[in-house]
Amino acid sequence: MSESITVTDNRSGQSVEIPIVNGGVAASQFSKLLPGIWFYDPAFMSTAAAESSITYLDGDAGILRYRGYPIEQLAEHSNYLEVAYLLINGELPTTEQYAAWQREITYHTFIHENVRKRFLEGFNYDAHPMGMLVSAVAALSTYYADAKDIFDPEVLEKQVVRLIAKMPTLAAAAHRFSVGMPFVYPDNSLSYTENFLSMMWKVAEPRYEADPVLAKALDVLFILHADHEQNCGTTAMRTVGSAHSDPYSATAAATAALYGPRHGGANEAVIRMLTEIGTIDNVPGYIEAVKSGKVLLQGFGHRVYKNFDPRATIIKKTADQVFTVTGKNPLLDIALKLEEVALKDDYFISRRLYPNVDFYSGLIYQAMGFPMEMFTVLFAIPRTSGWLAHYKELLNQDVKIARPRQLYTGVEERPYVAITQR
Repeated sequence: MSESITVTDNRSGQSVEIPIVNGGVAASQFSKLLPGIWFYDPAFMSTAAAESSITYLDGDAGILRYRGYPIEQLAEHSNYLEVAYLLINGELPTTEQYAAWQREITYHTFIHENVRKRFLEGFNYDAHPMGMLVSAVAALSTYYADAKDIFDPEVLEKQVVRLIAKMPTLAAAAHRFSVGMPFVYPDNSLSYTENFLSMMWKVAEPRYEADPVLAKALDVLFILHADHEQNCGTTAMRTVGSAHSDPYSATAAATAALYGPRHGGANEAVIRMLTEIGTIDNVPGYIEAVKSGKVLLQGFGHRVYKNFDPRATIIKKTADQVFTVTGKNPLLDIALKLEEVALKDDYFISRRLYPNVDFYSGLIYQAMGFPMEMFTVLFAIPRTSGWLAHYKELLNQDVKIARPRQLYTGVEERPYVAITQR
């Protein structure tokens, strides 16, 4: 039996056989049979808008792989910079390749003084760190004139390195400004996550010494958030990239998409929900309110996963390690009780609603001292490597500029009426 489908136009009786390739069928084959008829699929619920070899995600089976490597193995054995190299280049680095990559990232962490003094410090004192980050990333395109030469591999590689290297610096600078603290320069003797924690928390000590457990936990969280297939931010990156915008502008667009509470704000919503519940005793009542449609159960279920989010299992273990250092987040007991009750309730089981990565990530960030305003910023830092991997892939595919069709629902043609006669 051939892997294909047959579509028949009942108006004319004409049919076309369309092969199934990589789990999809080509819309261009439909248009041959049905010219002028468009698929109506708001939010791309059933449409594959890209071909990609970067991330494999099976929501029914709860599988997530980067370039074929299970996320569980990468989280246990690798580190974020190595995973970033994997996403960008397609293969894990050799010892020599990793040393060169790490050195390049480390020595590009500094930002131009004018970015800090004239740009970031020009924001209002209460500016949101994520708004500052979106603007600062876009502004970087004006500091690197060669960034628009996107088809020169060496030039493009420089921009990739710069973006991955400078995102933690910009993120920490945005936080420090928002709380009225002085800027901290990068320390090239520290690892990627240690350096970020230093730029976040250093006060007067000669050298900030991050707790290795916390630095490792942040590294794991960065791995888990590095890429996640064709989400809203990645789609924004690819859409803007299809116009051949420079990587800074495209990354700013992706960061802006992540800024939306529907995309990057899920872990904030979990913290607010747990705070609202208040005590373990209130969990059963909250569960009943969820079942009656009065409130939402934040951090459960996912647009793609219809099984356990594989990242949630890893992050729960990471949370235990963090809490041994920071002390237990007072909201943790409520979260554990909520998870216990929900996973025994047929209402949630039948709907395949399980904890996702956001259910515990906010608790970890809060325990580490990050304010909620920084949660989405912490998401953007590691996701930059995934976005850039998709950007590079898009350029190599030479796809056309993104231009979806629409179904027009407005009025038919009508004559212009002078303003005095309306």
